[in-house]
Amino acid sequence: MHTVVVGTSGVTASDVLAVARDGARIELSDEAVAALAAAREIVDALAAKPEPVYGVSTGFGALASRHISPELRAQLQRNIVRSHAAGLGPRVEREVVRALMFLRLKTVCSGHTGVRPEVAQTMADVLNAGITPVVHEYGSLGCSGDLAPLSHCALTLMGEGDAEGPDGVVRPAGELLAEHGITPVELREKEGLALLNGTDGMLGMLVMALADLDTLYKSADITAALSLEALLGTDKVLAPELHAIRPHPGQGAAAANMLAVLKGSGLTGHHQDDAPRVQDAYSVRCAPQVAGAGRDTLAHARLVAERELASAVDNPVVLPDGRVESNGNFHGAPVAYVLDFLAIAVADLASIAERRTDRLLDKNRSHGLPPFLADDAGVDSGLMIAQYTQAALVSELKRLAVPASADSIPSSAMQEDHVSMGWSAARKLRTAVDNLARVLAVELYAATRAIELREGLAPAPASQAAIEAVRAAGVQGPGPDRFLAPDLAAADAFVRAGLLVAAVVPVTGPLL
Repeated sequence: MHTVVVGTSGVTASDVLAVARDGARIELSDEAVAALAAAREIVDALAAKPEPVYGVSTGFGALASRHISPELRAQLQRNIVRSHAAGLGPRVEREVVRALMFLRLKTVCSGHTGVRPEVAQTMADVLNAGITPVVHEYGSLGCSGDLAPLSHCALTLMGEGDAEGPDGVVRPAGELLAEHGITPVELREKEGLALLNGTDGMLGMLVMALADLDTLYKSADITAALSLEALLGTDKVLAPELHAIRPHPGQGAAAANMLAVLKGSGLTGHHQDDAPRVQDAYSVRCAPQVAGAGRDTLAHARLVAERELASAVDNPVVLPDGRVESNGNFHGAPVAYVLDFLAIAVADLASIAERRTDRLLDKNRSHGLPPFLADDAGVDSGLMIAQYTQAALVSELKRLAVPASADSIPSSAMQEDHVSMGWSAARKLRTAVDNLARVLAVELYAATRAIELREGLAPAPASQAAIEAVRAAGVQGPGPDRFLAPDLAAADAFVRAGLLVAAVVPVTGPLL
């Protein structure tokens, strides 16, 4: 099994995906253990002094003015975890919780939190055992970090609350730790606070969304190319010299991908034969511009994610010169903004895909295709309601594009008077990514059927490879009406798993 070694300088997106989705094992580097021990010495020295230090010998948030006596400090750290583990709603997905815990461990291992090495090792042990704390949908305002979700994770380290075992069964966390030989942690000064105070949940969901969208944007270029073919459109608008004079990198990449898919097509350009069109509709002609803008958004979001992955997010932090300083680095604004930005790009990509699908089904605009791609229109309804489903998904995506980060609800007696709502932005982006895959699946279903209905005209070799692969996956071709939901579900699974991209790449070469 793949092993991820956590050091002091952050982790990569690949590390996060390996732990969250693939169950990779985690080891702490010797450098990280040494940094943990050195920072802990500083915290212990401050704890022994009579002067109050925030997070070490004081209360938290609006209660920071109270100096806590030494005999109550262990109770203070337990209490912050218990009281902050106040989430409600449905359970959060296993991969999100694993990413959340792993990214908190990443910051702990930076040596800036003052957490003891044995606490960090316990975090790694819990992940390696396949134990997943029960975390709920609601409870984070994205400032100070993802407090409630991280608190539920910290509760598991203490042997309290509920967690899911490697068998998928939810049980008391203490029982699961005991079965795997893991001793619950007894938190000391600052440790409870350090386990709760980060952007780890929203960052983990951003990293996973970026990975999923990388595949879906390539898939969208393929479905756009298939629709262009099915509509007998022209590929001249994809010429590199046209995109070179508007040098947005994403636009050029999208056009190049579409052109690669369409190479050798016997369908493109036929609109000039019997029913001349000066130009194709925007949803066809401007596909690279819309998908390209989304790609550039992805690039910006990836840069933000890389910076956050290299960060140590906590308050207060232990600095190399021995100071322990309060700060605002836990604020989720940088991550929240790009999560919202991605939701906007996703909604627009889905919207243009739906317009192409609608065009394929409309006999007045499809240039010779049967109404709704039906076998016997009137007796058969064809894909009429498949487009309804797609339209419903797009409408939902537009609602999900409303920014969460533009909202702020003050909390903690106005001490935390401006919050990021980054967790909420991440949660709605996950839904948006899922819906985008469904929208592209419907376009794929319609476009492949439409191409097969163009008798006597051969599609591009890459298009033919896509059609053959999707048919082999159980998605049926043209014919009389049938129970459509299973076909659409199979197309969705095909797109979501990256199989559409995998089908054309042997013909096109790597897509951008």
